[in-house]
Amino acid sequence: MKARRIADAGRRNGSAGAPPPGERLAPCPHRPNCVCSEDGEPPRRRIEPFAVVGDPAVAFRRLKDLAAAAPRTEIDAATDVYLHAACRTRLGFVDDLEFRLCSEKRVIHVRSASRIGYSDLGANRARVEALRRRFLAAQPNS
Repeated sequence: MKARRIADAGRRNGSAGAPPPGERLAPCPHRPNCVCSEDGEPPRRRIEPFAVVGDPAVAFRRLKDLAAAAPRTEIDAATDVYLHAACRTRLGFVDDLEFRLCSEKRVIHVRSASRIGYSDLGANRARVEALRRRFLAAQPNS
């Protein structure tokens, strides 16, 4: 039941759930409450993917662990190449956080979007950048 609610909420915000293997994350809706590394239009919604150092599978597992440890975050779906988490803001709103491993390009794509509302006051970008800092700090030096 919970997975259905999450998938339904994602559909309302332009995400149809986990993309098929090798396909891109959903583009952001036409509201300033989303960032995505695979969506460049308009540029204010664009965010850089996470660069992978070392083994991509190990890096993705490390990122999953970091996401799971984030405050008010619950992992809803995870595979070897995809992760979906629901992140509750301090005000009680729920945002969707997604990651997709692209081993060939040595990056992990990211999408973070509010389920409701128009503006997020930069919360999704701030969440991704805070997670990026923790991810970079945990990567091996190479």
